Amino acid sequence: MEKIKVGKINSVRRHRMNRTGPNEIEERKQICMNALLNRSWIDKHEDEELYYWIKEQYFELRDWFTNYTGYTIIMNRHFVKLEKVPAVAFPWMGFSEFSKPLDYALFTYSLWYLENKTENEQFLLTQLVIEIRQHMVEQEMEVDWGIYYHRLSMARALKKLKSLKIVQAVDGEESNWVNDTAHHDVLYECTPYSRYILRNFPVELSSYTNMEDLKETIIYGLDTKEKALQQKHNLYRRFLLEPILLNHQWQGDISYLRKESKELVSQFKIMFGWEGSQYREGIIFFEPHVTSESDTFPTQPALSDLAMLVCGEIRSMVTDPVTRMEVELDGLVRLTKHEIERILIQLKAEHGEFWTNEHKNMDSAELAEELCNHLEEWGFGHWEDHIFFVLNGAGGRWEVKYGITEQVD
Repeated sequence: MEKIKVGKINSVRRHRMNRTGPNEIEERKQICMNALLNRSWIDKHEDEELYYWIKEQYFELRDWFTNYTGYTIIMNRHFVKLEKVPAVAFPWMGFSEFSKPLDYALFTYSLWYLENKTENEQFLLTQLVIEIRQHMVEQEMEVDWGIYYHRLSMARALKKLKSLKIVQAVDGEESNWVNDTAHHDVLYECTPYSRYILRNFPVELSSYTNMEDLKETIIYGLDTKEKALQQKHNLYRRFLLEPILLNHQWQGDISYLRKESKELVSQFKIMFGWEGSQYREGIIFFEPHVTSESDTFPTQPALSDLAMLVCGEIRSMVTDPVTRMEVELDGLVRLTKHEIERILIQLKAEHGEFWTNEHKNMDSAELAEELCNHLEEWGFGHWEDHIFFVLNGAGGRWEVKYGITEQVD
């Protein structure tokens, strides 16, 4: 089964080729494009071959991202990075390791602290938290290191800084400091990445007056040509970073989306190797390769299997003349949470032997909530007033069945 693409970081795909014929060059280009789109950066020391592949094709890759998205590529002697900014922000685009708003605040203030540090400069955790607290108090934000949960947020922020290679721990662990601040400390060292984690803004940050303006990567003029360029960048950025973008989700002239669809599919095929299919409800892109840079649907966890099973059951109910489930404009199907629970109970009775113990033992209401949130994250639907789950037409493109597969030794 094909998988729907989405721009999230996952496992690294590595291709090693000895020849450089036309096909190999095109494949290298697609590998580079997918790596730039899905990784925070490509480290020269960790993946030297990929780094030099990008360097060899730098001007072509740079020009494509500039012309079609307004993104820029940063390349230096340590790494290469694509400055990505979503046209529309979604909750799943955040750090999965963070659970509180304070985690993000402390992560950001840690970056503020690092601005005055040089490469390879060392500092102590106790120094960091003292300065962060003083600065936050000046900004009328309160943080108290005597509170255990505040220390936990600081530890999560520091672990993320380490995983992104912005800092590295020379001695000590954050977890020990969280449990005993009086007797534990951590020594960190700055890396070359610390000044590049935050994106560049086309104007001074203090000049922005609303959050919507922050999504722009360049300053567009007011004439017709500039407005057309902005619309083009918005279109490509949405399809690049969102798992699904259907016609009714496009916030603009639908005739423009239809006019550009052929070029869009062609460009993604050439540059990324994605396959685009045009359906009544819109374009859906698929990853033709099992191994890829991005997270793809269906995911490895069994929840995706249940999601496809439920989508298939709803599709059957829509086409069944007895149930006659109503389909709204643009292929939308509106279901209450109780209706989804009933579907899950029925599917469990029919196919429960194939389910994981976790899902078999889960309460139907809890499972319905988790399943709908999974579908929403992957763009198959959304909650409406916390009462209805609205499944879109893309969900109707999936139908799976359990069965026994015979394997020949």
